[in-house]
Amino acid sequence: MRIVIGSDHAGFELKGTIVSYIQDLGHQIIDVGTNNAEPVDYPEYAEAVGKAILEERADRGIMICGSGVGASIAVNKLPGIRAGLCHDTYSAHQGVEHDNINVLIMGARVIGIETARELVRAYIGAEFTEEERHLRRLDKLSKLEEKYRGKYRK
Repeated sequence: MRIVIGSDHAGFELKGTIVSYIQDLGHQIIDVGTNNAEPVDYPEYAEAVGKAILEERADRGIMICGSGVGASIAVNKLPGIRAGLCHDTYSAHQGVEHDNINVLIMGARVIGIETARELVRAYIGAEFTEEERHLRRLDKLSKLEEKYRGKYRK
């Protein structure tokens, strides 16, 4: 599997650990930065993660920031991206199985290294069920994106 990964400065250290872990599992990594712990703005890296998926350079993505909240908001702004902020393994695998999330968001200041590894393993190992009820719900999400695209500015 091709996995794109990005982080801001708060997630930089955890990102390095996760990159090595994913490579050890035999998956290809596309690292879109940041490349050090100097302060940066998470929206740039969240966009790079989402863009790699939309351009089909990656199958799934992982984004790490301090809490995970900002990164989740940012990457979910891209149409077709379904990012889930997960701090437990149930959400990580169920998010793929039922909601077909294509980006796992983690908060480096919320979870530890072992939990992050467990989340990544659950996320990578999960597959979308393609059950009718889940397909129907994803279709409704796509229609929501279209319905409100460009209608409101905030």
